[in-house]
Amino acid sequence: MSSQGASFWDHLDVLRGVLFRILGVWLLLGIAYFIAMPYIFDTVILGPCHTDFIFYEWLRAIANRFELTDEFFTQSLEIKLTNINLTAPFFIHLSSSFWMAVVTATPYLIWEIWRFVSPALYDKEKKGVRKALGLGTIMFYLGEAVGYLMVWPMALRFLVNYNLTPSVETHLTLESYMDNFMMLVLCMGLAFELPLVTWLLSVMGIVNKAFLRKYRRHAIVIIVILAAIITPTGDPFTLFIVAIPLYLLFEFSILLVK
Repeated sequence: MSSQGASFWDHLDVLRGVLFRILGVWLLLGIAYFIAMPYIFDTVILGPCHTDFIFYEWLRAIANRFELTDEFFTQSLEIKLTNINLTAPFFIHLSSSFWMAVVTATPYLIWEIWRFVSPALYDKEKKGVRKALGLGTIMFYLGEAVGYLMVWPMALRFLVNYNLTPSVETHLTLESYMDNFMMLVLCMGLAFELPLVTWLLSVMGIVNKAFLRKYRRHAIVIIVILAAIITPTGDPFTLFIVAIPLYLLFEFSILLVK
């Protein structure tokens, strides 16, 4: 049905079909992840808890290549989580399956949105929207990867080995691990949308290169505040390793805009 001859109720029916398909995909993926979650939990979610995690392997390879002996590169890590809440494993099983389904289905969600709005757009508008959706998807997954492979492992290793005093022993609980893990990785994915947002603002004529360069110092302050919000732990080390990628994204945004 052409968009020109469709009524409001016709569009509403199409939108309802889009929502049903999206929910159906989420449900199927959620069930699949729920079934596979024990394996995913051990190998993926708890991967940063073990010495053989890929990021730690990279650090050891760098240490071997340049003959580095600093503990940052050679440190071993084996973390055992504890659970103090009877219902926590079940609800974490559900929530982890749901969020992984949502993240995995993001490209399909974007494709459905594109199918719904594209008939109402001109050819020039289609090109811009297609570029924005493609860039947004790539940057989101890139941010997720950086958060999972680098930011979270560094934050975890630092915080687990940090002792306020020898009298206090650190026991990492399941809920604490998952809250910090999900928040940090998800927020890194969203933070990597900064170049897209900046590019859209430049297309609308709100910002340009000169504006971003002029207020670079102000942006650094905002980035530090944003990193403090993103980092659930609030420690300076985690804030620093989150702020650095965000600042690099800001510089990339300057290169991207008109």
